[in-house]
Amino acid sequence: MKYRTMRFIGGEENVSLLGLGCMRFPLNEDGTIDEAQAEAMIGRALNAGINYIDTAYPYHKGESEPFLGRALKKYPRNSFYLATKLPVWLVNSVEDAERLFKEQLSRLQTKYIDYYLLHALDAGRWEKLVKEGIIEWAEAKKASGKIRHLGFSFHDTYPVFREILTYRQWDFCQIQYNYIDTQVQAGDKGYELAAKMGVPMVIMEPVKGGRLANLPEEAKEALNEADPDRSAASWALRWVGSHENVKVILSGMSSMEQLEDNLETFGKFQPLTEAEEEAVEKAADLIRSRVKNGCTSCRYCMPCPFGVNIPEMFSIWNNCAMFDEEEKAKKAYAEQKVQDASADLCKKCGACEKACPQGLSIRADLEKVAKELNTEEA
Repeated sequence: MKYRTMRFIGGEENVSLLGLGCMRFPLNEDGTIDEAQAEAMIGRALNAGINYIDTAYPYHKGESEPFLGRALKKYPRNSFYLATKLPVWLVNSVEDAERLFKEQLSRLQTKYIDYYLLHALDAGRWEKLVKEGIIEWAEAKKASGKIRHLGFSFHDTYPVFREILTYRQWDFCQIQYNYIDTQVQAGDKGYELAAKMGVPMVIMEPVKGGRLANLPEEAKEALNEADPDRSAASWALRWVGSHENVKVILSGMSSMEQLEDNLETFGKFQPLTEAEEEAVEKAADLIRSRVKNGCTSCRYCMPCPFGVNIPEMFSIWNNCAMFDEEEKAKKAYAEQKVQDASADLCKKCGACEKACPQGLSIRADLEKVAKELNTEEA
């Protein structure tokens, strides 16, 4: 197993480059965790040298933490690093944070959390946490030893990431990063800022929710020309791991087969060569060439006066085109329709287009989205 060093003020720790993400365990028919299979995967992962285990309060409808608490009791507590996250959307006061943290310690059957994150920060959530004194609360928990390292995970634009990252000296941070989403959310600029500031990075969505493991044929061919024996997922993981300030790459594995493939990649990990980087960039360009429009999810178009979630509509539309996932896209569109946020609600007022820094033809594109993905009759 490949290890990298997390350096903090006053110390350092060697963590496995491959981290075990605990939001996609194998499931029973009723949607609950298949605990026998999941426990077997945890055992295999730990025995193979994975020592970073990542969960969160809402994963598996709230069952990931309690399951891990039971499953990890058979292993020495100092044989792994446990990461979980404060569900900040449920926090409106220090009292809320304290109650939830105590619940998490109980669920996980542990006295402390190694890596504790403020979960899924965006501009609004960050503002609330600062206002309510949650940062100071978390710092006090760290001082007491209940939290060993304090960080945050992130889902918003780069300017918001910069604001949060420079607010205080974080022990680590977690962002979405892969070879397609280099300009999405924190992206390349976020990576470079964290590296410059010496903040270690944990990476989520390295395979873009599984999409980079199931590539369109022409992208797959571009990678096979460089090395036909590597899986598509391994290319994505090695691209992320070729960035030196990436210390842990989280993979939410849902089968032993996926785990074994990842162990193969990280058991003899090698950064991409220059030729391999060119192959990945070629595959990325082929995928990006399928994009329907250039929405960057900056959200300047929001809120829509008629409720349309414009960035989400274009994300669904673009992913459908890039990865040949029409059925999945139509399902996602239907979910937005239930939330009164779908493209067919557009009244063509044009307010979004006046605000869009990309100059996109939002009204015309929303009409196309609705025509292609709306399965209900108008």
